[in-house]
Amino acid sequence: MPMTGAHPERERWNRRVSEASHVSEVPDSFFIEAYQDYVDPLLGEAGKLMALDVASGAGRHGLWLAERAWHVTLADISDEALELARRRAAGRNLAVEFQECDLTTVHSAHDAGWASRFDLVLVFFYLQRDLFPVLVDALKPGGLLIYRTYTTLQRKFGTGPSNPAHLLEPGELRGAFPTLTQLFYRETVRDRGVAELVARK
Repeated sequence: MPMTGAHPERERWNRRVSEASHVSEVPDSFFIEAYQDYVDPLLGEAGKLMALDVASGAGRHGLWLAERAWHVTLADISDEALELARRRAAGRNLAVEFQECDLTTVHSAHDAGWASRFDLVLVFFYLQRDLFPVLVDALKPGGLLIYRTYTTLQRKFGTGPSNPAHLLEPGELRGAFPTLTQLFYRETVRDRGVAELVARK
């Protein structure tokens, strides 16, 4: 359901889109790695498989999946980012579902229309801790979660978020989804400080 009225976060992200920030079409290298190592072997042929791209922005991961016959939902607060994704999808003749929503108001997978719906849930560079159980509930049994975002070690680079609400503590992501089976976990400090997780319901 489209959001109505002024919303500071939506306006902030719309501004970034208009400034050509966060509009890359190139998938994150960890996403490709996780797809090849876990998604493809464990979930097999796309066909009827469904994916949720959380805080999708302009849909660099979701559109990549849609090109491979996944049924994809892009969820983001920025109507401008979703409109850009919509144009890109139309240009590639891809059928994609777009969900404009303030994720901070999503309190359950059922309310969002996500309950046990997805074979794959993606979260890249977005941290909202109270959304963790919602992501688990959005997965079908056997479904996979791929998560990558900043840790507090990102501060040493002087870029990206600095608010503790948007930065994982060391080891935090490892224990964030105790009901899922962890298939892969890594924290790195190379070009940025990040934690990466692949887990299965």
